[in-house]
Amino acid sequence: MASSVVSSGALVNLEELKPSSPHFQNGASLRVTGKLLDYNVETAVVVIVEGSATLNIDTQYVKLNYRVGSIYQFIGELSFELENQPILKARVGRNVDGMDLNLYRQSVRLLKEFQAEQAHS
Repeated sequence: MASSVVSSGALVNLEELKPSSPHFQNGASLRVTGKLLDYNVETAVVVIVEGSATLNIDTQYVKLNYRVGSIYQFIGELSFELENQPILKARVGRNVDGMDLNLYRQSVRLLKEFQAEQAHS
């Protein structure tokens, strides 16, 4: 029996998601967090923002009550469809309005530093 492995999604800040990033590739499994900037009911695409970076999220399989200005976290796979623009095809999503974003970013940074140290030793 074949088994399929689903990745947990690499923790990525939107501002890090650039063409030079190792995560900026078709099929990359990512976990992103940002403030909801826009939601199109017809296409089920939301736009989240973090700092100066934005990302489109395809939420057709994630049913939530979306509110502009709220903070959301999504896990899914990155895809390049229209004009080579990235869109995350979300498989998991949640509202994280109660999360301290500064503390979250700090913990992600520390986790990445720890993982880099472990990889070099």
